Amino acid sequence: MKFRPCIDIHNGSVKQIVGGSLSDQGNRATDNFVSEYDAAFYAERYRRDGLAGGHIILLNPPGSAYYEDDVRQAADALKAYPGGLQIGGGMQPENVEQFLDLGASHIIVTSYVFREGRIDYERLRNMKSVVGKEHLVLDLSCRFVGDDYYIVTDRWQKVTEESFREETLQRLSEYCDEFLVHAVDVEGKASGIEKEVIRRMGCHPVCPMTYAGGIHEQADLDFIQTAGNGFVDFTIGSALDLFGGKIAYRDLVGQGFKNDAKKSGL
Repeated sequence: MKFRPCIDIHNGSVKQIVGGSLSDQGNRATDNFVSEYDAAFYAERYRRDGLAGGHIILLNPPGSAYYEDDVRQAADALKAYPGGLQIGGGMQPENVEQFLDLGASHIIVTSYVFREGRIDYERLRNMKSVVGKEHLVLDLSCRFVGDDYYIVTDRWQKVTEESFREETLQRLSEYCDEFLVHAVDVEGKASGIEKEVIRRMGCHPVCPMTYAGGIHEQADLDFIQTAGNGFVDFTIGSALDLFGGKIAYRDLVGQGFKNDAKKSGL
């Protein structure tokens, strides 16, 4: 189990938001934390501490008034830590190569490979051919709707018909190198994890997976270690002291959760 750091960018700033509050209309979100530092500051810190495999998420959609500001922040971060960070948010075949050229290790994709609430396998194969399986991460962020967990797209605003379960993970693992899973109902709230989501991840080790959402204390990490059978990685946003929370970043690095940058080819 490894700690995967994050850099979330919204309206041109590094932020932590309440995940379920994000709205494209007016580029609105409920902010938990707005940093005085830019994305490159965090990327450089992660590089110094050997934390490979973290992710940058652009929270404004392409075409919004702030998207290019988000991209500029991300570009500076990727240049500060080439090969050490993944990037997602508005990724399509037409724009992914620029981020790989800037130094992204992986492209994180959700919305592009879904259409009308279902997985579009033609688009998925197209993205795989452009990026390469070894550079593709599928974001299978989910929320509880009715009686099950369903994958959500378009910055977590649209619920698809695809449930978050073994069969889905198995099918999609043929196209990508990793999964990133945000438990959207608890994302940004630092109020506790979605244990069932972690259990499902831990039962199906089809490829590397990273869990995000609600982590706020050591007991949460202990649960992920046990229920995730040691191979589910984790990321922490709002609860981390770098973003105004109470969990000490230095403690996570000191506990041995950091990645081995040499093994990652950095």
